[in-house]
Amino acid sequence: MSIHDHQCRTAQGEPFNLGALRGQVLLVVNVASRCGFTPQLRDLERLYRRYRDRGFMVIGFPCNQFARQSPESAQEFCALSARQYQVSFPLMEKVKVNGPGAHPVFAELKQAAPGVLGTQAIKWNFTKFLVGRDGRVIRRFAPRDGEAELRAALERALDEA
Repeated sequence: MSIHDHQCRTAQGEPFNLGALRGQVLLVVNVASRCGFTPQLRDLERLYRRYRDRGFMVIGFPCNQFARQSPESAQEFCALSARQYQVSFPLMEKVKVNGPGAHPVFAELKQAAPGVLGTQAIKWNFTKFLVGRDGRVIRRFAPRDGEAELRAALERALDEA
């Protein structure tokens, strides 16, 4: 199974067709509004705008599992992200990324790209997963990894056929 085979919903509750993204490079991120890493939304938007014409998509999933740093609804998160960080990439429904209620997208990503010492659990907001055009997880990035760390791996992924 690949990420493209999973179901998810937009922040507005509408079905989002991950299968339609086959052939694109994806960066899937668990995001939060009240985290020290929240300004990364600006960096993620900059990457999205720079590379989207080459087949790149950022997908953000709000998550409130880490110190309750995203207590608002997914719709409120969208409004805040657009207003404060000019986010235009897709934002999905609020999800859990760890535990028995973890969203299947994150269960798949964590299994394909474990963290430090092979642990699957996501440790904090803004953990990022780079997914190739074929749906294969290329790499997991830590929350502190920003635009500079992402750019080289992203450009390599975009250059792959």
